[in-house]
Amino acid sequence: MPLSTLKYTNGEVTVIWKPDTCIHSKICWTELREVFDPFKRPWVNMEGNTTERIIEQIKKCPSGALSYYMNEEKPEE
Repeated sequence: MPLSTLKYTNGEVTVIWKPDTCIHSKICWTELREVFDPFKRPWVNMEGNTTERIIEQIKKCPSGALSYYMNEEKPEE
C-alpha cells in the first residue's frame, strides 16, 4: 500500500514529502536537523529555520521526494 503524500507549511511556503519516492539519502536531516528530524513527529518542523533556508535544503534532495511551492503560487490540484 503506497504511503500518502504529506504537506507541511509555515504560511509562506509548503513542503511536500512523498515517502514512496524517498531514497533516505539523509541529506535533509544531516544538513538541516532543526527542520528535518526523523526522530520527531511530525518530522518536519517548518518553524525551525527561514523559508529561504528550507527551500535551499529541499533543492538538494536527490530523489525529488521533497518539493515545495510558495503559498501565494499554489498549484491547482
